Amino acid sequence: MSRSSSSSQSRATRNDVAKLAGVSPAVVSYVVNGTKRVGEDTEQRVRDAVAKLGYRANPSARALRLGSTEMLGIVTPTTTNPYFAQLAHEVEAAAAKRGYMVITSSSDSSIATERVQLEQLAGRLVDGIFLCSTVFEPDLRNLDIAGIPIVLLNNSAGVPTRDSVGVDLLHGAHLAVEHLAWHGYQDIGIVIGGTTGDEEDGRETGWRESLERLGLTPGPIARGWFTPDGGYEAMSRLIRSDAVPRALFVSSDQMGRGVLKAAHEAGLRVPEDVAIVSFDGSLDAAYSWPTLTTVAQPLAEMAEAAVEALVGPPHERVHMVVEAHLVIGRSCGC
Repeated sequence: MSRSSSSSQSRATRNDVAKLAGVSPAVVSYVVNGTKRVGEDTEQRVRDAVAKLGYRANPSARALRLGSTEMLGIVTPTTTNPYFAQLAHEVEAAAAKRGYMVITSSSDSSIATERVQLEQLAGRLVDGIFLCSTVFEPDLRNLDIAGIPIVLLNNSAGVPTRDSVGVDLLHGAHLAVEHLAWHGYQDIGIVIGGTTGDEEDGRETGWRESLERLGLTPGPIARGWFTPDGGYEAMSRLIRSDAVPRALFVSSDQMGRGVLKAAHEAGLRVPEDVAIVSFDGSLDAAYSWPTLTTVAQPLAEMAEAAVEALVGPPHERVHMVVEAHLVIGRSCGC
């Protein structure tokens, strides 16, 4: 095919397709956009004409006509963590049911990169953005000026001026600690990931609250990144200092993988020597050995709530809190 022929075909219009197929331009739109059913013969004629002319719909014209790009954006700290990958997938599924596609991007846990990603999504004229921020209350003034709505997703604290959706971290930590205590463990430590601000993570707060309510002395605290390496290094420090407690609450499944590796290398048996309950409910927990007992976040419910808040009917600002649930594996001693 010659360059001029290809260029000519690429400029085919909806009216050209309608004329060749013997239908109205509106029928062409019904078929191309899937907005209304037409007869099978009519649909086939339109598709044949589209193929012959090389017609492609103009998304800019459609967006101008509808007043919407039918696109949303989501920014997560990372796409390598199965938890955030699953959350983004659930958001895509929930948005698709409402006719939206989702552009996914990662900030690599950097506030500066997060700002760049938000600006780039705004430049693509998305209808709204889901932000899993690296800080509790991000600076979103530029998005406000651009008139782009935003929902803070995976936000447990809530921000008064924003729609937000997050799991109840305190309740999740209570579930984990109380389950370990139910097994009879009294020396319960924590491996906790760090935050970018001064706020204490809700999982650590919940751990302390549960131990106090149960009349137990808090076990050792080991801190690290929310990664397998972070969990590995934190557990290694506990092992080197001979401070490994009888049970550990680990603040993410990713860290839990690292804790398991360090324990195995040191010859510690799980759960016989140290019992573990982690947090998130991701595939990491199900495919670790032993399988991790984990506090699972209801990702589909979170995604549905976030999409409804972003593209649903107008409403007052709301912080949607969802409750986690315990998924029993073998790491706790059950």
